[in-house]
Amino acid sequence: MEITYFGHSSFRVKNKLATLVTDPYDPSVVGRKYPRNTEADIVTISHDHADHNASGEIGGSPFIIHGPGEYEIKGVSVIGIPTYHDDCMGKERGKNTAYRIEMDGLRIGHLGDIGHLLTAEQTDMLDGIDILMIPVGNVHTIDAKTAAAIVSDVAPQIVIPMHYLTDAHAAGLWKNLHPISEFLQVMNKGLIVPIQKLSITKDKLPQEMQVVVFE
Repeated sequence: MEITYFGHSSFRVKNKLATLVTDPYDPSVVGRKYPRNTEADIVTISHDHADHNASGEIGGSPFIIHGPGEYEIKGVSVIGIPTYHDDCMGKERGKNTAYRIEMDGLRIGHLGDIGHLLTAEQTDMLDGIDILMIPVGNVHTIDAKTAAAIVSDVAPQIVIPMHYLTDAHAAGLWKNLHPISEFLQVMNKGLIVPIQKLSITKDKLPQEMQVVVFE
């Protein structure tokens, strides 16, 4: 399996049989270009905000998953888990869907713009996750401390932070995002060398939890 980060909360996850993209964004909203000619078989949408639901950016006639439920496409299992975009049961920003994705024997959790700690039921639905993609930037989602608490509850082998401040976010709403350094500090991680992509198989998962940062 190969994982590539497109920025914000969007990743491409692919194997030899299928390609899945999470939360494609509208470039005019996020402030950075979306990779041209991106195609996928599956697209997951966590919620209906333009920085997460721009499925029109994806070619290849993908199957769009937009909410809770169980899906099986081209050997990829996807379970949508109902959550909220805030910590007051959606009263401020509405609903959010977290996804449990299984591909090549690996289990990935993508939390979208979750705005709260996980309930016991939600934690159970993410039981056994190998790789957790989690927002850490605080604006319209959780902050570093809440993200670290969720990581502790889910206990994945690999943690991939997302939705944090980058150079592309230097203007508009996103300039208030928190930098990734805050999350790394809370996690007691020092300098981590960013990578371009992650190639991983079940037998190559680290023995101890590892935080992966993408360029």
